[in-house]
Amino acid sequence: MPLTFKHHQLSNGLDIIAEANPDSHSIAVGMFVNTGARDEEVNINGVSHFLEHMMFKGSEKYTWEDVNRIFDEMGARYNAFTSQEMTAYYANVLPEFTGKAVEHLAQLLRPAIRESDFNTERNVILEEIAMYLDDPGHRLYEVAMAEYFGSHPLAMSVLGSADSIKALRRDQMAEYFARRYGPGNMVVVASGQVDFDAFVGQVEKHCGHWPRVTAPRQFPQPQHRTRRKVLTDPRLNRLYVMGFTPGPSAQDDRRFAAQVLSDVIGDAEGSRFYWALVDNAICEDADFGFYPHDRCGSYYLSLVCDPDRGERAIGIALGELEKVKRDLGDDEVERAKNKIASAIVLQGEVPLGRMRAIGGQWIYNREYRSLEQDMQVLRSITPDSLRKLIRDFPFEPMTIVSLGPGDQKMGATGDTA
Repeated sequence: MPLTFKHHQLSNGLDIIAEANPDSHSIAVGMFVNTGARDEEVNINGVSHFLEHMMFKGSEKYTWEDVNRIFDEMGARYNAFTSQEMTAYYANVLPEFTGKAVEHLAQLLRPAIRESDFNTERNVILEEIAMYLDDPGHRLYEVAMAEYFGSHPLAMSVLGSADSIKALRRDQMAEYFARRYGPGNMVVVASGQVDFDAFVGQVEKHCGHWPRVTAPRQFPQPQHRTRRKVLTDPRLNRLYVMGFTPGPSAQDDRRFAAQVLSDVIGDAEGSRFYWALVDNAICEDADFGFYPHDRCGSYYLSLVCDPDRGERAIGIALGELEKVKRDLGDDEVERAKNKIASAIVLQGEVPLGRMRAIGGQWIYNREYRSLEQDMQVLRSITPDSLRKLIRDFPFEPMTIVSLGPGDQKMGATGDTA
């Protein structure tokens, strides 16, 4: 039987969407909120991620022990994530537990934010920040995003800083939650074996009384420029490099072509970066990818190599970006399309994968896209459409930041990390 898409909006403005697959043996339910680090003020940076932790500390009805126990009793596969632009909470369960999953996720999204839990969890967040600061790749990503986006909201860290988390107060978190976590700024999503009418009734029962929120997002245009920045840390013995350059947004139809082009240039295996940098033992890792943000987008390159090979590696990577403008081949485009098609289909066979795809698409564009639609667009991409994309987004200006042990010779401003 074919998949069917359904949409209903409650009287309080809460959107409910579902892709029903009668052949599925499970259901995935998620609650997506259109908020993230880019929506935070500087003095409360990190509050969205901190709130993700607080959701699992319980509601007025449940304690943190109850939260995990109830999910476990359902045999649920459950989790949450926070990004620059959205937060999501979800569970994958057997169909007979749909109502219980909806009720429990609804409780999760109405956290008590108890002062004692807040103070305890603050220390957990600070430990998490310290742990990530020990990861050179994450540290570099944070700095590179800040350098590339500058004063744009996307420069904000998802985790926040130790200073911002230490200064954050429970009432500030509660006020941020009240402003952004509600109907009008979120969607409830289901995929798999869904009885939509029953699902709507369950969501209305547990969420129909939630107050509507008005949470506009600011969309300033990023002001990018060519920049090189060198960070040093004598504890390291590898060089980490990250670069950002403009690409299509999450609302731009060219985002599909950007995915194909990124695969051609920098997929983990069989790409231009792989043959030029990894297969030749210049880098142990070399990646080129694509981030479609809300109303703007970016390509990124990421390299890991011996510090002595840093300048050579960057030169080769930038050279490959210039070469692809001249000699893009039909065979490599077709190969990339086939790899992406396989990934789309494999993800689409699992309710959890479809739920995440559908929810993210709705947050960005308030539209539903079937697997067939995505596959049709993918098949329509040609080398000529990629060449046009390259003319529209020619990999410049580019901000490049490196982090290494300190013996780099890259002719750029230097800082100690």
